[in-house]
Amino acid sequence: MELLRFSAFWCGAILFASILLAEADGNIMKIRRLCKFCDVQASSCAGKGNCKVECDRTSICDHEDEVCVSIWRKKDDNVTVDTVCHNPAQKLYGLVLEDYNNSKCEMKERKGMGSQFFICSCSEDECNEHIFFNSNMDSQVVAVILVSLVPLLVMAVLVITSFYCYRVHCQRKATSRRKKGLPRDFSDGHAIMIDDEGSDSSSTHANNLNHNTELLPIELDVQVGKGRFAEVYKAKLKQGSSVSEEQGFETVAIKIFQYEEYASWKNEKEIYSDADLRHDNVLHFLTAEERKVPRQYWLITAFQPRGNLQEYLIHHIINWHDLWTLGGSLACGVAHLHSDHTPCGRYKVPIAHRDIKSSNILVKSDLTCCLCDFGLALRLDNALSVDELANSGQVGTARYMAPEVLESRINLENIESFKQADVYSMALVLWEIISRCNAIGEVKEYEPPFGNLREHPCVESMKDSVLRDRGRPEIPDSWINHPGIQTVCASIDDCWDHDPEARLTAQCVAERFYEMEFLDKLSKRSDSEEKIPEEILMVDEKFSSI
Repeated sequence: MELLRFSAFWCGAILFASILLAEADGNIMKIRRLCKFCDVQASSCAGKGNCKVECDRTSICDHEDEVCVSIWRKKDDNVTVDTVCHNPAQKLYGLVLEDYNNSKCEMKERKGMGSQFFICSCSEDECNEHIFFNSNMDSQVVAVILVSLVPLLVMAVLVITSFYCYRVHCQRKATSRRKKGLPRDFSDGHAIMIDDEGSDSSSTHANNLNHNTELLPIELDVQVGKGRFAEVYKAKLKQGSSVSEEQGFETVAIKIFQYEEYASWKNEKEIYSDADLRHDNVLHFLTAEERKVPRQYWLITAFQPRGNLQEYLIHHIINWHDLWTLGGSLACGVAHLHSDHTPCGRYKVPIAHRDIKSSNILVKSDLTCCLCDFGLALRLDNALSVDELANSGQVGTARYMAPEVLESRINLENIESFKQADVYSMALVLWEIISRCNAIGEVKEYEPPFGNLREHPCVESMKDSVLRDRGRPEIPDSWINHPGIQTVCASIDDCWDHDPEARLTAQCVAERFYEMEFLDKLSKRSDSEEKIPEEILMVDEKFSSI
């Protein structure tokens, strides 16, 4: 009898433990929302138009059913804002949340709360960061404005309708030409690129995609890369108005971040979303998406079939013209990031990449470089405080870190310091490019800078090589026999100087490449053209001997 009781006790205990584990496992798998969460704090929001809440803390809600809530109160001259997570099934301050399915936090006034009281709720990540108030305009004023706008609205409708008809006509014409096997015409600036085999996706409609209501029809193909924060896939962006219609596609690249890497996705998305970033030597960005099932964050960009620069150098030996093209375009791309104005002279915020390396540079079909992977990039806004810059931390890839970054002694008082660290990294990439150029003579197998170290050296190992030994990759004497490479090597030497202040700017390096254009043209002359000066010289010697 005692044995039966003992067995029954342990069977019940095991069953109870299994239920608890299953419940815990189920809770782990459920996804919870991200909301601004600062409780009650003073605010400068006037309760009109829209405001950004002054809360710098983002929290993961305790339960998957909770939504984001913002509360605005005004009593006398005191204004406060309250940002929290809350379950809409339960009352908050005696109030029922009625609009929590919205994507925006639209304020509604509630009476009888002892003060002027507005509340809103929404169900998107961090949607309670921006709050919107409905202005109570006089109905007569509204009527006058509407009457004034009627002619403009009619004109706008006519223009939009005409444009839409024109686009439909162009698409039908393109489809007809494709079915007849005629060559496709991409001369029209508004044409949609349709590619049956794949492309470098430098299409004219990139960055103009608007899909707030539905996700793009994308089919993932193969994985082409994997980094610390994300995986990169080659994919097909389908074109065509219906499934039954013969569809072409545009080849694009999809960078997929898992739910836990939201911060990295958000930072890179914000960098790419800056219209002033657009440049021939910066990866062309199309759009960003949040995928619900599975919970992922996507960046959709142009696809470059030649892959990254490191892979290209591993599998190809280049000539002087290739070196000039790759190196010059790389310097132009970095110079554009660092510049405080666009090519047309408009002010822009400079950007420090902070992770320049050959695997973060793509090779386009015309053999020019374009920078990618801005997950660690930093906008060098003059409004940033020293504390905000200090919080950016020691980031990057150890092999390519500048001396001052390795020892965490970057000058935070001067935003140029971040650019100088980028220039050091760029010098190492230029060294890699030269090492695979046949103009230097014998070309060895590819190896990265500081190739004597292990595959992924740690910061301490790099400190020994770069700081203690003052080491840099070797530049053999044979490299400087070519006048162009001699100039590039001199620039490299100036760019990886131990003193950040002594380094060249990326713009200066780009200008040096531009000035070497005549050498590039000479390198493409045929043998017969090169013999002409020698024949003329022989004739001159004959005449001088008579």
